[in-house]
Amino acid sequence: MDLVQVMKALADETRLRILNLLGQGELCVCELEQILDINQSNASRHLNKLTTAGMIFFEKRALYVYYQLNDELMETYPFIRQLIGAELVKIRKCEMDNKRLKMYRESGITCEDLKQGKLCFDKK
Repeated sequence: MDLVQVMKALADETRLRILNLLGQGELCVCELEQILDINQSNASRHLNKLTTAGMIFFEKRALYVYYQLNDELMETYPFIRQLIGAELVKIRKCEMDNKRLKMYRESGITCEDLKQGKLCFDKK
């Protein structure tokens, strides 16, 4: 876990938005795509950068890949936890992402539902 790689990974709005959401619990890549309203290619590129920097890790379960924050890195660089917990929520897009995440979780929609094109909010 190189601090320079971590700082480079933090230097992108989409990656900050991903960290903001993962700070609230693990999410599948398909969930991140829908909540952030980004395509699969874009999501994969950003998730790969965060994984390479050691900020997140993933676990494959059946057909789906779930991501979560790397707690070990958060202990090594506690400023990241502070950034995720206190600062990102002040960014307008992160605030909107949090609302979409809440709506998604309350909807009961699953990854399988997303795969079939079901949504719990209108695409904008």
